[in-house]
Amino acid sequence: MKNPEDVGLSSERLARVRPALAKYVVDDKVVGIVAVIARRGQIVYEECLGLMDREKQTAMRPDAIFRIYSMTKPIVCVALMTLYEQGLFQLNLPVAAFIPAFNSLKVYAGEDEAGEMVLEDLQRPVTIRDLLTHTSGLTYHWLEYGRVESLYREAHLLTNKPLAEFVDDLLQLPLAFQPGTAWRYSNAHDVVARLVEVISGRPLDDYLQETIFDPLGMVDSGYYVPEAKLDRFATMYGSYEVLQSDMTLTRWFGEAMMGVSRYLAGPTDSLESAPHQTLRGGHGLVSTAADYLRFAQMLLNGGVLDGRRILGRKTLELMTTNHLRPELLPYELGGVPSPGLGYGLGFRVLMDLGQSQTVGSVGEFGWGGAASTNFWVDPEEELIGVLMSQYQPPVHLLIPDFKVMAYQAIVD
Repeated sequence: MKNPEDVGLSSERLARVRPALAKYVVDDKVVGIVAVIARRGQIVYEECLGLMDREKQTAMRPDAIFRIYSMTKPIVCVALMTLYEQGLFQLNLPVAAFIPAFNSLKVYAGEDEAGEMVLEDLQRPVTIRDLLTHTSGLTYHWLEYGRVESLYREAHLLTNKPLAEFVDDLLQLPLAFQPGTAWRYSNAHDVVARLVEVISGRPLDDYLQETIFDPLGMVDSGYYVPEAKLDRFATMYGSYEVLQSDMTLTRWFGEAMMGVSRYLAGPTDSLESAPHQTLRGGHGLVSTAADYLRFAQMLLNGGVLDGRRILGRKTLELMTTNHLRPELLPYELGGVPSPGLGYGLGFRVLMDLGQSQTVGSVGEFGWGGAASTNFWVDPEEELIGVLMSQYQPPVHLLIPDFKVMAYQAIVD
């Protein structure tokens, strides 16, 4: 680990990180945390707090393996853009060119006087960029905007079916809005994952392994934890396993606010405890703080790490630029707006420091996961933060506090 002073950080100020995080490691919240800060390509801070398994009183360890949920999304979006760089599609290409069922989609247009759902035709095709930016009209079952989300829940979409079957089922339901007219967090990146398979002709897990994990040395990342590594697989705690239920966001957060903290899944009784075929693009990967740091460092380096190039610099600039029109901002997730932020091709992007009301730099980008995992990359400061834990729903002040502690330590 690098001396923080060598890269413009204060060791004395970094000492503030531990107490800032420790206040969340309590009985009704996070059981354990791994936090890493890197600057100018050097790790300057690494912290393990709490437990990996509360029942067994197993201490957290730096190489613990975590379910990263939506931090799967940036990895899968990068995978698709490696195919973009092979000249296999343009962002404005209709998705139907690869998945013909997109030609037959209908769009929810309200209800008639009898309360029956009214559907209309697409005003324009759903494009690949629509999927990458969550402007496709797809949605999530746990959101509560209206009728289409209810249809998702009634259809019990969240099954363990293979990816192709899941996407087929998804496309039997109408879109929630016309493509390009709104931003809504959604199953769109699961369709991105299916595009990776269709365009590459390879299973999703094989393509990620060959194109991202192996070149970057991400030795503990994938869709399951090998048997020999299960002793490093952290136990999941929280209020409810929302991604595998028909629970809505209000009920999910309602349980959390009641102080419910219970065992959800352990190292040997999880979907990810053995090989499986429930591959998704919006969630599903497991990883370590060290592995995800390598992915983030590749992004900060303009697409290359240790001489292995994953993407070109200009492609990453395209991915980490806001793609949302002003009328779609601020985007909001579950009714919570994100002022000062835009959204690119798989990443949130900081556009206005003052409106965001948090520390950072214009151009900083990243994303988080449902179990209180998060990362950010700040190209201006050459700063990366990665935080891993296993508590659902996300402990929302945990990440802002971690970011403040990282940025306040900059002294150059």
